[in-house]
Order: sequence, then C-alpha cells, then structure tokens
Amino acid sequence: MELFFRSFFVIFIGICFCWLLRIVLFRTGFVFVVKKRWRNLEDCFHVYQSFRIPEFNQSSQQNHLYRKVSAYLTSLSSLEDSDFTNLITGNAPNDIILRLDSNQTVQDNFLGAKLLWTNEENGSRNFVLRIRKADKRRILRPYLQHIHTLTADVIEQRKGDLKLFMNSKPNNQSDTRWKSIQFKHPSTFDSISMETDLKERVKSDLESFLKSKQYYHRLGRVWKRSYLLYGPSGTGKSSFVAAMANFLSYNVYDIDLFKVSDDSDLKLLLLQTTTKSIIVVEDLDRFLMDKSSTLSLSALLNFMDGILTSCCAEERVMVFTVNCKDLVDPAVLRPGRIDVHIHFPLCDFSAFKNLANNYLGVKDHKLFPQVEEIFQNGASLSPAEISELMITNRNSPSRAIKSVITALQTDVERRRISSIGRRLSDCGSRKSVAESVESGGVLCSENTQTGKELRKLYGFLRMKSNKISQTFDTSPMRKDS
Repeated sequence: MELFFRSFFVIFIGICFCWLLRIVLFRTGFVFVVKKRWRNLEDCFHVYQSFRIPEFNQSSQQNHLYRKVSAYLTSLSSLEDSDFTNLITGNAPNDIILRLDSNQTVQDNFLGAKLLWTNEENGSRNFVLRIRKADKRRILRPYLQHIHTLTADVIEQRKGDLKLFMNSKPNNQSDTRWKSIQFKHPSTFDSISMETDLKERVKSDLESFLKSKQYYHRLGRVWKRSYLLYGPSGTGKSSFVAAMANFLSYNVYDIDLFKVSDDSDLKLLLLQTTTKSIIVVEDLDRFLMDKSSTLSLSALLNFMDGILTSCCAEERVMVFTVNCKDLVDPAVLRPGRIDVHIHFPLCDFSAFKNLANNYLGVKDHKLFPQVEEIFQNGASLSPAEISELMITNRNSPSRAIKSVITALQTDVERRRISSIGRRLSDCGSRKSVAESVESGGVLCSENTQTGKELRKLYGFLRMKSNKISQTFDTSPMRKDS
C-alpha cells in the first residue's frame, strides 16, 4: 500500500513539473523558437518553387492579381499569429486591417499543402509565393482560383471607396509614381452652384458616355471623354471635378505637370492609371506660360490625344482647367483633344440665390432686390468669396446678406476707380491729375464730365482706400482674385 502511494505521489509530482515547465516554456517563447527552427529544418528536405507577382506588369500597368493577393493576405489567420505585422485603419471608423511588413513572410495552408507568401520590397513591390514542387501541379491553379473567389466580394465592396492619386517626383527607390489617399470630397451635382439646365446637360453627357463603349469602338475611337473647365479662380472648377467623380464613382488622378521630369515620365504616368478614372490637369494655362519646364508641348498634345492615349486611356475622363482660355494655344483646344467646354463665370444674381439657398437655407429675403440691383450695376464676385461670407455669418442670414452687399458695393467702387484711372492715362501722370483736382482745374478739355466724376471720387479714394485695402488684402478669400 505504501508503495502505491509513493508511486502515485511520484506521478503527481511529474505531472505538476511538466505543467509548470509548459507554462515557463510558452511564456518565455522557447516553444515558438523550437517550432520555428523545426520548420526551417523541415524545409531543407523539400524543394520549393517561387512565383513573383509584381505590382506592375511589363508595360508598367497595374497588375490586378497583385491587388487581389494583397486583399487575400490581410484575411489570413496566420498573419495574426506572426511575430510582427502592421496594423492600419480601414475605411470604416472602427475597421482595423492587418498588413504584411516589408520582406515579411507569412504561411498559408491549402488542401494539406503549405504555402509561403513574402512581401518583397527592394526597389519595387512584389509578392513572392513559394510552393513545394511536389504540390505545385496539384494545388497551384485551384489555389489561385480560391484567392480570386474570396477576394471578388471584398474588391466589389471597395469599388465605392474612391481614391485620389497624386504624382510624385521620380524616385529610383520605387517603380510607382502615384501616391494615393481616400477620396472623400462631399461635392455633388446637387450641391454645386450652376445653372440647372447646364448641370442637367453635363449629367446627361456623362451618363451617355458610360453607356457608349460599343458606339466608340464601332467608330474606331478610344472610349474616353475630355472636358475643359475655364473661368477665374474661385468659381468652382475643382468642386465640379469632385462632383463628376462622385457621380461616376471614378477614382481621380491629379497630375501636377511641374513634377513631370520629361516626356517619357508623362507617358509612364498615363500607363499607371486605371480604368474608371478621371485624369485631372489643373491650371494648364499657367503651365503653358512657364518657359522653364522640361516637358515639351508635343508630349502634352500626345498625352491628350496620341497613340499611347488611344491604347491606355480606355474608359477614362480627362479634365483640364484654365483661368483664361484665350491664353491657351488653339492646338490644345481643338476637337478630339477637348470634347466639351464649360465656362465657370463670376457670380451673378441667379448664382447668388442658389448659394443663399445652399449655405443659409434662404430662398427669398427682403434684401434680395438690393442685391439684384447691385449685380445689375456691374458688381461681380467669385462664388468662393460669397460662400465664405455666408459661412462666416451662417447663424444670421440677414447679416450674411448684408456682408455680401458691402463686398459687392466695394467691388463696384473699385471698378469705377479703375475705369477712371484708365481714362486718365491719356491726360498725364497721376500726380498732375491729383494736383488738377485739388486746384479745381480742368483735367481734359474734351471731356469735362470726367473731371466732375473725378472731383467726386477723389475724396472717396483718399478716405476709403485704406479701408478697402484692409477689407480685402488681409482676407483669404481675395487672394486668388
């Protein structure tokens, strides 16, 4: 009996020791190290074959398989068990996504076979798949089909998540020239200030474009559409581009021509754009007037309508913005390169009412007749300037409209002073004019009415010039004017 209890005690002590040893080993990570070394030893007895999946194919266009593999790897449970991985936020506020670090390897299992994925980043981005040669014929094609099936739904859900791409300066460390962020611009065709008839025609033109693939191909033309948006700064051209992107559910590629190194670089940028996208070139007139650029005009024309564009601009919308269309070479604006011209003028009374409705929730007001009268006298401000005044005074519609009236009246006076100044240019220097006014002399014998107007406005100019300067020169809304 004593022997039995002694044996039982020894077994109990052995079990407790093993349990404690297991806790110590797991807490110190010794077991994980042993497992890792065992896997490495096991791999020495197998021959692996590697498959590289680059981000871009040989023609520098995006490899769609790379995007699918990237989405698939974020769903692997083994990624959570890896020694190290990246945590990033997803599109939803509480969405957390796991992502492989540079040159990190993660394991996957499919139909009893082990597969290894490595995120290779050595000057270019690639995913490298390693499969045992003994398993390759049996699982490679079913495995790729498995990835395609699982990621199809994920990618379909992400189609509504638009992106804004911006080109960067050439860098030898990376093949891609585009950096992207999520596109969340709230502008829509309902919120922008534009004539209703023009807005409906643009929407109809875009809808027709979406359905015209077979029609364009039957004509032997590339399925693309080009728009020119022209008008002064602050008239809503950029917001209109955002409204187009939200309406079409297209990504936006914003090309800064000043960051394009040469003609070949511009071609590479076009090659790396994707279908269902809007390619935007802003302030084209400013670039064409700049003589220091290394980008030639012929390269720009070929970018708009050349052989490469015909091959790589399928299912894309191109948008060019300028402040003054008259400064642009007619060769740039010819039909074929630009299909639709849309003018964005300074604000008139009709546009003012739309802004008052959108920003203040006011469809009619007792001050509207006064605003209309000032517009009829030639006053004009950009929608951006008027919008800023309404946003600043949004808690009081009356105060907001009064601030707009003050700004419009100041603009009218500025225009009058500028007009008289031009008429005085034929009558001598400004100093002699001022002396003539103060002494009561006649400015121009052939136009005594001009002298009367100047005597009235000269005092206004001396008293109000400082006030006008302070009101607008320090205000951010006049910087673009």
